[in-house]
Amino acid sequence: MNKILNINGTKVGGERTYIIAEAGSNHNGSLKMAKELIDAAVDAKVDAVKFQAFKAKYHYSKYTPGFDYLNNAATYELIKSLEINRKWHEALIRYSEERGITFLSSPADSEAIEQLAELNISAFKVASFDLPDINLIKIMARYNKPIILSTGLANYSDIQAAVDTIKKTGNDQIILLQCTSLYPAPAHLSNLAAITTLKKAFAHIVGYSDHTIGDHIPIAAVALGAKVIEKHFTLDRTLPGPDHSFAIEPNELKKMVDRIREVELSIGDGMKNGPRDEELEMFKNGRRSIHVTRTLKAGEKIAKENVIIKRPGYGISPLFLENIIGMELKKEVKEDKWLQWEDFK
Repeated sequence: MNKILNINGTKVGGERTYIIAEAGSNHNGSLKMAKELIDAAVDAKVDAVKFQAFKAKYHYSKYTPGFDYLNNAATYELIKSLEINRKWHEALIRYSEERGITFLSSPADSEAIEQLAELNISAFKVASFDLPDINLIKIMARYNKPIILSTGLANYSDIQAAVDTIKKTGNDQIILLQCTSLYPAPAHLSNLAAITTLKKAFAHIVGYSDHTIGDHIPIAAVALGAKVIEKHFTLDRTLPGPDHSFAIEPNELKKMVDRIREVELSIGDGMKNGPRDEELEMFKNGRRSIHVTRTLKAGEKIAKENVIIKRPGYGISPLFLENIIGMELKKEVKEDKWLQWEDFK
């Protein structure tokens, strides 16, 4: 049985996928843009909108080499330019509440954790790169809020260490996200099968944090059992900044949510109990049954050459063909009519 967690009044881990719109640093240093991102997330009907709270001086060494996907730009200076103004947090949380959406964040240092906890954030998110920092995770866990762990780059030992760290504080509210830490991530490295692996290995709610282009991979993740989906989004992919180009735009985010909700409905209960009520017409008119090839009179016995199996399915099932051979009719059956059990003596 799946565990169910509660994030700001919303159940997570049940049949309905919890969808997080990852704004990240796509606010580009503008409070107005940050609020517009929240508006776009609300319009798309996601469950939560998430930002990132880091400071370059706590986050990266000044000597960190550049990343190829960022054209080897100076990492420290780039990260510094992407910092969120932490004075915005209260305003953004309040604005999210007014708009009816949950505000989440990935705090990357103790100062951010403490500030967000004081503002009563509903859950914490740990980025894949920060997963080995069990001290950071321990600080989060002590607030006894749900913790979402992205597991990009991680092996079992990394994940187990993080999970154990949380549990040792008495907090068992854990969500694991399969993730590929490339930007964008190619489909062939998505490893969606790990969703099942993580469920079996850790017995916690499992989801998927997506960095691929488009929405088909996260939708597939839902079909494979992901209970949480996190997807980067932007107001405009052409905006400057490292995370805009692979993110989806508001209209695409909305379509992704609609498709996920449709996929949820398609999963069903897994039972095979015959036709649904809506299928009964197809069941009767489209299935095959046993028909006669010529008019047969009362008293005649059924011979193989006098019957054919075809549609509709109002007659005797083909499963009973051998059973009716040699049986005697009690009334006339006209050519091309289906046979019924009441036709026999």
